[in-house]
Amino acid sequence: MAKAKITTTKKIYLQPISTTKLVDGKGNEFKCPKDNVSKERVSRAFKEGDRAVKIMDKDGVLTMGTVDIKYFNEGPNVYKGDDWEGLNTLKINKAPTGVALPDEQLELMQFIATSSDLKPKSLFMQDTKWKFLVRSAMRGKNIMMTGPAGCGKTMAAKTLTNSLDRPHYYFNLGATQDPRATLIGNTHFNKEDGTFFSEALFVKAIQTEGAIILLDELSRAHPEAHNILMTVLDEGQRYLRLDEADGAPTIKVAKGVTFVATANIGNEYTATRVMDRALLDRFIIVEMDVLNHEEEVDLLSMLFPLVDIKQIDSVAAIVNDTRKELNSEMPRISTHISTRSSVEMVSLIYDGFTLAEAAEVTVYPLFDNAGGIDSERTFIKQVVQKYIPSDSTDEDLFNTEDVDGDTVEI
Repeated sequence: MAKAKITTTKKIYLQPISTTKLVDGKGNEFKCPKDNVSKERVSRAFKEGDRAVKIMDKDGVLTMGTVDIKYFNEGPNVYKGDDWEGLNTLKINKAPTGVALPDEQLELMQFIATSSDLKPKSLFMQDTKWKFLVRSAMRGKNIMMTGPAGCGKTMAAKTLTNSLDRPHYYFNLGATQDPRATLIGNTHFNKEDGTFFSEALFVKAIQTEGAIILLDELSRAHPEAHNILMTVLDEGQRYLRLDEADGAPTIKVAKGVTFVATANIGNEYTATRVMDRALLDRFIIVEMDVLNHEEEVDLLSMLFPLVDIKQIDSVAAIVNDTRKELNSEMPRISTHISTRSSVEMVSLIYDGFTLAEAAEVTVYPLFDNAGGIDSERTFIKQVVQKYIPSDSTDEDLFNTEDVDGDTVEI
């Protein structure tokens, strides 16, 4: 005999206090959903005066109807408990007692409170940090995303621009050796026009009201880029001087422009440049976290749902082992495997590579081979071998008896 399907049903009764607002048993106010059916029912219930609005969550599906007001005032299902998840996005944030906040401020607070709905599942970032990121962008702050290489700084910055649906510009400052041309422009000459000055795209970007400007790899930028950006990022100045143009005009940064920089900061990043403290002080810092084992598995499974979960778990375990080792008192490695590298490993497995092959081309080049049996690469090969299936037909990843100088037989 087939088992009956178990359903989970939750109900909440709300009282309309206007044609667009409702209140629950705790006095929390909610906006009416934007769909026409909900608007019609809430408006009708308010105008009739003796109707409550019933919202029912049945196995995750929300439905709305109207019932007698007694269900709100007297019924056993009057809701006076914790916030109801299905209504969080509709909750109206009130100003503190005795404080009259402008409507614009209340709308901003509401947008920030519900901003987690804008964050895609593929971005593993704490909700509090995401809300801080959104709030800072809405306020036109200069934001610096920090964290280890490959942890998702650039992805978070690009997600922000897409979520807020604002004009955006991207500048990879780590890839340019001529920051003046990138940020200001170039002087050119031709026979028809003679000498003339051509402004850089950055000049247009800072004049675009409400724009989000991504300054990627700021910690790898040429020091001259830092000097040029000093006045642009300074809250009390916010201008760029075109010192190569006739008359050296000054370009003001438009209202609402937000600068989002990414930076790798720390001894691990030898190719980065030391940033001036005065430049750092022009930013608020949003630090990205590395994923733990479970989060790494969730992300990789989401990106590659057809890859065997055991393979994904092995990749996540290898990555996690390197992060634990790097955080130990006497680490035997100088860096860890980034999430960017773990994604590449699983993509290779999806394309038919074995775990050993994926590690060989993706992971091993990240670790120094100097020192033979005591090298970082030998250590990382030991880590990887723990997760190679025992019935694998591949040869051992390394053999300490076969070490000759700095080479390891594979």
